[in-house]
Amino acid sequence: MSRPVARVLTLLELLQSGGIRTVAELADRLDVDERTVRRYVDHLIDLDVPVESVRGRYGGYRLASGYRMPPLMLSDDEALAVLLGLVAGQRVGLMTATGTASETAAAKIRRVLPERLGRRLDAVLGSLAFTAPPGESTSPQTVVLLTIADAVSHHRPVSIRYTAADGRRSERTFHPYGLVAHSGRWYVTGADPAIGEDRTFRLDRIAGARTLPGSFEPPAGLDPAQRVLSRLATAPYRHEVSLWVQGTTQQIRTRLPASVAIVAESPPTSSADAETTCWSRVELRTERLDWLPAVLASLDLPFVIERPDELRDLVMALAGRLTHSARRRPPRG
Repeated sequence: MSRPVARVLTLLELLQSGGIRTVAELADRLDVDERTVRRYVDHLIDLDVPVESVRGRYGGYRLASGYRMPPLMLSDDEALAVLLGLVAGQRVGLMTATGTASETAAAKIRRVLPERLGRRLDAVLGSLAFTAPPGESTSPQTVVLLTIADAVSHHRPVSIRYTAADGRRSERTFHPYGLVAHSGRWYVTGADPAIGEDRTFRLDRIAGARTLPGSFEPPAGLDPAQRVLSRLATAPYRHEVSLWVQGTTQQIRTRLPASVAIVAESPPTSSADAETTCWSRVELRTERLDWLPAVLASLDLPFVIERPDELRDLVMALAGRLTHSARRRPPRG
């Protein structure tokens, strides 16, 4: 591709990214003078690309609203990034209720790629493995996701129709602070002004959402992801577990992430050898306890169980099975 043609296509890509681009900015990005930029713009107009000239102090060029370039022009890196994003989103459950959309989009992109690049990408995708997310993946409705995302961006309240885990249905006004994707599910966290409390909702349980008039101001320094993880870790479950682990928060998080457990690290009694003298309080809630003894064993750190007593029995049972297996001899023959 000749350099002038490549620069005209680059100019089109810059304009398609949105907003008004000044002549000076475009000249700098294309490494040409301003007169050449105007000539490139004329080339695009000759190709029926609706480039608009904006006058004034902050004037320049922009594309007409709603215009999209039909041909798909992607570099090797861009094509790989797009296809990997589509495939990864489908494999780990981060897709909308129209689950086939990622498949059809990937197929369309694959069809228009050059054969050479297509074969190389097929080799990558064919050799790529994804670990399944814990639990069953659920998908929100596209219109719900887009409506709430727009409300988050513009700090607008929304009205949602929600179905709780026990089947109860309600309609409420909600101030959304942020969207979070975690373990194959979408969550929205924010405030419920009717009860004056912060809430977190699963998007797949929202049947409808519409933007309301007005605006709100989210809290300063808000971390939506951390808020959702804390909510998940403190949600009501059958068992409440409390124990002490001789280790740092970083060590414990390798087996008990923030979405599972709350870790409060106690400062060591002395500065000497703080790594081994540090004890951390770990609290979590779970429907079942049978998975926890193996996790505690994999930490390979001393621990003390406060509650429940049932967990002690399960840990001792696991220790007994491991001891028995360690003493066994392989069968003859």
